[in-house]
Amino acid sequence: MSNTKVNDFVVRFANVNGTGSASANFLFTKAIFRMGIPVTPKNIFPSNIQGLPTWYEVRVSEKGYLGRREGIDMMVAVNPQSMLNDVKAVKSGGYFLYDSSKKLHDQYIREDIHYIGIPLMTLCNEAYTDARQRQLFKNIVYVGALIALLDIEFKEVEGLLADQFQGKEKLIPSNIKALQLGIDYIHKNFKYPLDIRVERRNLLKDAIMMEGNAACGLGAVYAGATFAAWYPITPSTSVVEGFAEYAAEFRTDKITGKKNVAIVQAEDELAAIGMVIGANWNGARSFTATSGPGLSLMNEFLGLAYFAEIPTVLVDVQRTGPSTGMPTRTQQSDILEAAYASHGDTKHVLVFPSTPKECFELVADSFDLAEQLQTPVIVMIDLDLGMNDHVTPPLVWDDKREYKRGKVLSAADLEKIEKFGRYLDVDNDGITYRTIPGTHASKGSFFTRGTSRDEYAAYTEDSAAYQRNMDRLIKKWNTAKDMVPAPQVYNQKNNSENGILFFGTSQYAAEEAMDILKQEGIAMDAIRLRGFPFNKTVEDFVKSHKKVFVIEQNRDAQMKSLLMIELQADPNKLISVLNYDGMPITADNILKQITKNLSPSSKLN
Repeated sequence: MSNTKVNDFVVRFANVNGTGSASANFLFTKAIFRMGIPVTPKNIFPSNIQGLPTWYEVRVSEKGYLGRREGIDMMVAVNPQSMLNDVKAVKSGGYFLYDSSKKLHDQYIREDIHYIGIPLMTLCNEAYTDARQRQLFKNIVYVGALIALLDIEFKEVEGLLADQFQGKEKLIPSNIKALQLGIDYIHKNFKYPLDIRVERRNLLKDAIMMEGNAACGLGAVYAGATFAAWYPITPSTSVVEGFAEYAAEFRTDKITGKKNVAIVQAEDELAAIGMVIGANWNGARSFTATSGPGLSLMNEFLGLAYFAEIPTVLVDVQRTGPSTGMPTRTQQSDILEAAYASHGDTKHVLVFPSTPKECFELVADSFDLAEQLQTPVIVMIDLDLGMNDHVTPPLVWDDKREYKRGKVLSAADLEKIEKFGRYLDVDNDGITYRTIPGTHASKGSFFTRGTSRDEYAAYTEDSAAYQRNMDRLIKKWNTAKDMVPAPQVYNQKNNSENGILFFGTSQYAAEEAMDILKQEGIAMDAIRLRGFPFNKTVEDFVKSHKKVFVIEQNRDAQMKSLLMIELQADPNKLISVLNYDGMPITADNILKQITKNLSPSSKLN
């Protein structure tokens, strides 16, 4: 078939939240993944427990484009509440799979799409007697139908069921039966496979599928974190839950059976960050996780950690705001709040992972960075990265790696010092020497507070002493520029007068948009931010281009503002490419916004 699209389509499942569809939909995704084909799922769910519409969108891309794509090739619609909009979302020439146990109303009929009616409920009512089974297996039946329609290898689905029900093998036959119901119905009633289908490849090698939140939790374990305090909030809850699960496996004493970590669910976000700061002050590697509303509450304590210079790690899984906003939608809208959290003159180190692998690595690095700089480090991810499964290279850890604790004095070191100055800039880099309380019987730091002090930590309101301290903190900030994760530069030499700047999950769509622009003869240089403060590489990139398209997922161009504030960048050369509807940005969206601002000279020679 000349119009056949192999390994290049989007399927969206329209379900009811709380009906058990999630495991069935993931079964579909994982089967394609096991066939060696790049695939990316997006779980679009409401903020209530059950009853409202939920969607699960799966992109299959042989080219490895793992960003969200506009246009649905196959809609699996089993929710009457959303069906009218679900029909409208299908691309012309696409497919609409629905439960034909009841006749489809005329309002859902379009002349330009194909309909695949399967009596899901009727088939389940005839095959199963238990009401709950009928509901659950309806989801498995449509997966069976998709196996036939899209040419998915049945053996891969069988293998997944065997893995899923290991130790509960008696559940496997009923699931196989449901799959077969869907397969048989397609075989008897429809032409198959469709002109959109999958075909085995070997494109993934040793890649894995993982959520960013879980990777963050695992990164904290490997970083040597022994304490976590948190208050549950969507979408960051699974960061500490992941930490707890991995710590139970990797941080349990083999002899005593006791855990070597402590995890406290605090009464609120203020208490959580306060406990973390206290634990770090006392020498424990400690962290917390939150989202926008929690970050707002933590502002004052973050100011304390900045001013008292206490290592602190915070994972911020961003969601839409302000206020409660849309708790289960994604955004990159905490940038300015995180960078300047607290009142007064504060600046916080930020890191921006883009993949689960980077979540693992940069969270681990953040503990080193926080202790080396003696300051809060905030890991900025978002709901899309945190709560969705992503194809990522395997996580790797060097067992020879040693933790970088920074400038920590031992008892022997203190013995050699006549008078310890907690805030003395001995090395002229803005970073002072610290002690763990109790290291020495009489020397070192035992207490701290957020009031102004001199170089020896003595309380003072002397203006000159205060200003010296604030100037030293800026010196430390400049030192940090070469310590934070370096940006990824896509072209070592400039090929264009135009550049693209992006960070976090915008990477997926940005890279696809760059490929499309290149195919159209448009050259674009690119840089992906991985850390803040900005180093000279970022500054030079902005200065060397006439236009820099700043891609970010918020309304107010927060990263653009940060570039203007910190680099004094010309606002006329920074062109915003924005997305703030709560859904992950797409390459189509980026292309529309960039091309309308391009000059004819942007074409390749």
